[in-house]
Amino acid sequence: MPGARDFKRHAALVDHMASAVGVDLEEQMMRGKLSFSALEDAVFACTGCTHPDTCEHWIAAQKGKADATPSYCRNADLFQQLAGR
Repeated sequence: MPGARDFKRHAALVDHMASAVGVDLEEQMMRGKLSFSALEDAVFACTGCTHPDTCEHWIAAQKGKADATPSYCRNADLFQQLAGR
């Protein structure tokens, strides 16, 4: 089971990946389009990813809004739905 440090790392990855594709998770929650439970599920899904280092590099390399997440992102569908794609 992931520890607190892992959860914090993956929570940040979820937030930064969402931002990279133009999704503001806080705004989506305030609009009622994303529940706290769904956000927790997204972070938990991310903890199972085998590419967190690659993900961090991908996020850091983004200049402006990305059209989509990398193919390995476990939350790609959620982010596309929230972005209205």
